[in-house]
Amino acid sequence: MLKGPQPDKHGVGDAIRSWWNGLARPMQWLFGVPVIALIAILPVWRPPILDTPGTDFGGVMAQFAMYALIAIGLNVVVGQAGLLDLGYVGFYAVGAYTVALLTSPNSPWNKMTESGFFSEDWAWLSCLPIAVAITAFTGLILGTPTLRLRGDYLAIVTLGFGEIVRLLADNLTDVTNGGQGLSQIAYPHLGETEDKPYGVFSAGNTGGNLNSGVWWFWVGMVMVIIALLLVGNLERSRVGRAWVAIREDEDAAEIMGVPTFKFKLWAFTIGASIGGLSGALYAGQVQFINPTGFNVINSMLFLCAVVIGGQGNKLGVIVGAFIIVYLPNRAMSIEIGGQSLGDYKYLFFGLALVVLMIFRPQGLFPARQKLLAYGRQIYQAVRRPSDAPGAGPAPSGARTEVGG
Repeated sequence: MLKGPQPDKHGVGDAIRSWWNGLARPMQWLFGVPVIALIAILPVWRPPILDTPGTDFGGVMAQFAMYALIAIGLNVVVGQAGLLDLGYVGFYAVGAYTVALLTSPNSPWNKMTESGFFSEDWAWLSCLPIAVAITAFTGLILGTPTLRLRGDYLAIVTLGFGEIVRLLADNLTDVTNGGQGLSQIAYPHLGETEDKPYGVFSAGNTGGNLNSGVWWFWVGMVMVIIALLLVGNLERSRVGRAWVAIREDEDAAEIMGVPTFKFKLWAFTIGASIGGLSGALYAGQVQFINPTGFNVINSMLFLCAVVIGGQGNKLGVIVGAFIIVYLPNRAMSIEIGGQSLGDYKYLFFGLALVVLMIFRPQGLFPARQKLLAYGRQIYQAVRRPSDAPGAGPAPSGARTEVGG
């Protein structure tokens, strides 16, 4: 028998996305700004349902902002362009060590001496563009010879890159101070008073609801918003459409005239620069780094945030980053058999990934590309009158679906 048009099946996430996309840009800002403001006051308000009894909630939110920035950058590489990068922690380390080498007194390249060219109060902010530029250049250098590889081969090369960066930081003791790390890294010297002689961004500012974690969370939020605007504009441009084509079928994209290598290199470089920015944020926040903070386990956690949130959905990966950071800290206060539940985070995330791959492999918030969504609207606009209820017999040659 002939089948009529089937009703569209949309979930709650699709309904929200359709409503949001239907709003004009000023209306999106009208709804978005209050939501951003509400998120910004969370570490100050500290609602009991979200607070983390085992650790400072402001510090947790600061870590979340840093992971959200990492997830956005990695999503460009993995979610948008479809390039499996297992060594993203290497770019994160390059950004962190760039700031540390330029500002730490333990570094031979310290430029905050009397003859240096960095102001002590603004050295961290001055190093941000340098860290981004050096990390982007590192991504360009790594991507040029390796992006002709695909799939597992590319994953192995990037995994090796992350380990090479960590081993160099551990063994170049004359430059990086080896395993002892680099301390007293620069941070913004703002809000210095008698009660806070080193300013609000100092790691020593641990008292009250407006501690250093809250201030770093606000700085991280600004960076996340800037990164979202940049990545969002790229997604809606020719570059974003090329990334989608490469991700879906690289051979078909190349046949259709898309310069795949160039756009893959674009994705790798942009993702690397955002990773360097997050590394610079981390260095200023903790004011001490050593090679152990840049191991392959952290790289897997970054990728886990993207997979759980939904590859290709920049807002979804932010939710994934929140899950990765918040849940272990929330579970720190829960003990089972004398052991903190937060210590089993790798076990829980591993099980969550297995379950997710079985029941929802596209992630919690899968991406729905507008380019593909418009195809449904075009079909509904040009479909034949015979598809409508009560229409006459289909004309000769018309295609119909035959049910069993």
